[in-house]
Amino acid sequence: MTVKSPDTNGLKYPHTHRPGFWLGFIDFFSAGLFFLLYMPLGGLQDELDGILGRRTRRYWVAYLLGIPTLFIYPLVWMSRIAEELKEIARNMGIEGPWTSWWHMFGWNTFGLPLMGPAVATARFFDTLNKIEDRLNSLQG
Repeated sequence: MTVKSPDTNGLKYPHTHRPGFWLGFIDFFSAGLFFLLYMPLGGLQDELDGILGRRTRRYWVAYLLGIPTLFIYPLVWMSRIAEELKEIARNMGIEGPWTSWWHMFGWNTFGLPLMGPAVATARFFDTLNKIEDRLNSLQG
């Protein structure tokens, strides 16, 4: 028997309206430390695992591997997840624009100074929110 939580109305993915731009903005100015807390405590890591159908590398591991690689490793890691989300959104018939490998990597690398990561994260979360919304509507 499953007990539905009153604060989430029993939704499998209760965080379908994450403000991606602001999450990316905060994360950029905290040098990635914000997502060290947000990924596990905000449920994002588990939600990505559920949507992708596999256990993803933990963000803290990607972050630590980023230190000797000048944070290229976490960028590539997140870009790969973005590409997987794009394919899932396409297969579900969700209309774009979607996140993608190039969108995530390009905006983080060549984007507007200080704003590129926020733009990339906004599109990432927009795609993730749409997928979660669709999955929630199919639930039940």
